[in-house]
Amino acid sequence: MNQNAVDLFSSYQLGTTTLRNRMVMAPMTRSRAGEGNTPTPLMATYYEQRATAGLIITEATQISPGGQGYIQTPGIHSPEQIAAWKKVTEAVHKKGGVIYLQLWHVGRISHPDFLQGNLPVAPSAIAPRGMTTYTPTGPKEIPTPRALELSEISQIVEQYKTAARNAKEAGFDGVEIHGANGYLIDQFLEDSTNQRTDLYGGSLENRARFLFEVIEAATSVWGSQNIGIRLSPGGTFNDMNDSNPQKTFGYVLQKLSKLNLSYVHLIEPAIQEGEHPTPDLSARFFRPLYSGTLIVAGDYNREKGNNVLKSGLADLVAFGRPFLANPDLVERFKKGVHLNPIDTTTFYGGGVKGYTDYPSMD
Repeated sequence: MNQNAVDLFSSYQLGTTTLRNRMVMAPMTRSRAGEGNTPTPLMATYYEQRATAGLIITEATQISPGGQGYIQTPGIHSPEQIAAWKKVTEAVHKKGGVIYLQLWHVGRISHPDFLQGNLPVAPSAIAPRGMTTYTPTGPKEIPTPRALELSEISQIVEQYKTAARNAKEAGFDGVEIHGANGYLIDQFLEDSTNQRTDLYGGSLENRARFLFEVIEAATSVWGSQNIGIRLSPGGTFNDMNDSNPQKTFGYVLQKLSKLNLSYVHLIEPAIQEGEHPTPDLSARFFRPLYSGTLIVAGDYNREKGNNVLKSGLADLVAFGRPFLANPDLVERFKKGVHLNPIDTTTFYGGGVKGYTDYPSMD
């Protein structure tokens, strides 16, 4: 294909699925799950409204009760959750959409209030500095987590496998493994949060071991072409840091390149127009290291999205807040019309307001 002819509205072959455009709805926590962290009919409406996206990636969804760190986030570990998610996938598919479920374990970014009084778990007993989380009884400081025992790590890998199987039963087209934003997989990868001295710590190969075991577990359920992975090199959210992110994530991308995955979803660090930060942690650096489908995310708009596709640095572009406030974002971009203003006060929790009541152009 002539690269100059590629734009946000071009179709794209993602594994065995043809996407009708290259616009991805990014995963966004909205904290609107119901009793038992079960998806609600309102959530089905929300995703159905946005089914014109080439690909929808759901909000982060905990693989087990122990993976939760925020109120009213959905799970994929109970029969009730599977049944409720099935209504979401059916609604999206009825509109011709494609939808992946994002699999999540928050690791240390939690609180005993979510965990039956138990401490959160992490690779190492290192607390995120000065951070609070909103619990059912209000905001509370995140405590120092408990370091996982070696035998417990394989149990969590098995939870990912079960969650991947449950996602398949619920009718999803694939799963995205959440390896970004300072949650459990990222905590293993980055050396500021992983000070283990066993098979899962120390060397880069050891720190990446958990990620690749999770991918292998999910692949055993789905096959590789229905598995995506999200990464955030250089991200500082949730008090994250790595001493050499180019080396760490470069190693990961090169190894991922051999696995024939559905995609890698790369969150690029926020930079101002014209800036060239050192080290470069954008697609410009990572694209040569990864031969598969690359999704980029990071404050893209219509113009920037088209430009990154034409440059060949990405195959698909993820949009978060623009999809949140514009269920018909694809049509708005096509016609070059204004976007709805975003109501930041309704991002998390609540009901219809700021969720399913954003108007379409019609």
